Amino acid sequence: MTALATMGQSFQRFSSALTRAFFQATHNSFALLGLAVAFAVITLVARPDLRQSGESQLSNWLQMRQTEILGMKVEPDAVERATAANPKDLPKQQAAVAFWLSKKYHIAPEPLSALVMEAYEAGARAKLDPTLVLAVMAIESGFNPFAQSPVGAQGLMQVMTAAHSEKFESFGGKLATFDPLTNLRVGVKVLQDCIARAGSVEGGLRFYVGASNNEGDDGYSSKVLAEYGRLQQVAAGRSVPQSAPAAAPAKTTLLVERVALLSLP
Repeated sequence: MTALATMGQSFQRFSSALTRAFFQATHNSFALLGLAVAFAVITLVARPDLRQSGESQLSNWLQMRQTEILGMKVEPDAVERATAANPKDLPKQQAAVAFWLSKKYHIAPEPLSALVMEAYEAGARAKLDPTLVLAVMAIESGFNPFAQSPVGAQGLMQVMTAAHSEKFESFGGKLATFDPLTNLRVGVKVLQDCIARAGSVEGGLRFYVGASNNEGDDGYSSKVLAEYGRLQQVAAGRSVPQSAPAAAPAKTTLLVERVALLSLP
């Protein structure tokens, strides 16, 4: 009985010693891990270049994993290149114009919202009614940013890129004419110059389309002014029916006058 008691006490002491050793080892391991983490944090704080390098490598790895999973190149910043805006974020007047144009010209409201916002901003800078700018855009291209006429007018506002190449220099060159917002801004400047030169909106539209010396302008100014009137009513909160979009004018007959726009400042 005494031997059994002695063995029990010995086993108990052995178990206690083993437990203490385990907790001590575990505690030391956690302590070492804590020290390693603290050292890593201090190093990253002291060396921002290491932190940035680590973040970049992690980001690249995550993108590579997404590319493997999706089977296509992933660009998280691609949304920043999109010419689009949430129409719900627009002021009430601009939102009404965007939705009306979206339905009439069968264009998604998001890109149209971005164009409407820019038309209002560019119009304010140029002291032009933004709905006039949008009317010109509608008749010129039907809101197609990649449109091109037989005589070389390009983009949303059908700017004669060759004639106004200097206006695109600040935007990186003539290819910027196919960037919707750039084309809009340059087109507004050209329209502003045309109206100032002619002394009236109607006369300015004739200059814009290259028909200043012609007896007629193929009904261009009438189409723009009609759409301008409709957009003014929409902006004012009135209900306006959506008739079929008018086609852009046949500019092949106006080639000579279009080329003459080279003389514009």
